[in-house]
Amino acid sequence: MADFNSKIIEEFRSNDGQVPGWDGKWQLLLLHHVGAKSGTERINPLVFQDVGDSYAIFASKGGAPENPDWFHNLMAQPETKIELGDKTVEVTARVAEGAERDNIWERQKATLENFAEYEAKTDRQIPVIVLDPR
Repeated sequence: MADFNSKIIEEFRSNDGQVPGWDGKWQLLLLHHVGAKSGTERINPLVFQDVGDSYAIFASKGGAPENPDWFHNLMAQPETKIELGDKTVEVTARVAEGAERDNIWERQKATLENFAEYEAKTDRQIPVIVLDPR
C-alpha cells in the first residue's frame, strides 16, 4: 500500500493536485498526520468532499472492520495540514456527528457508489471527519 500511495502522492504533486487516470468525481487531498505511537510523520492521499469552507474525509478503509491508522493518528493530534492542488492548508480535524455526519455521508454515497459498498461490508459506522481550516 505504501508504494501505491507514494505513486499517487508523486502524481498529485507533479500535476497540481490532479491524478491522471482517476475519474473526475474523485477529489483528492494529501493528509499529513503524525503516528500516535511512533511520532513518524505520514501522508495519505484521500478522497474528500467540499463542505462549505471545510473538507470531509472518510475513514472507510474499504469497508474493513477497523478504522484506518490515519484516523487514530488524527484523533490523537487533530491539528494538522492538508495539500490541495498546489497549496497547503492548516486544518483542525473533528468527527462529524448526527445530522451533519448523515448529510455528508449520504452525499458521498450518492456521488461515489464505492462508499455504499464499503458501508455494506462493515458493522461499524464509518467515521466522517471534517477538516476545518485554521
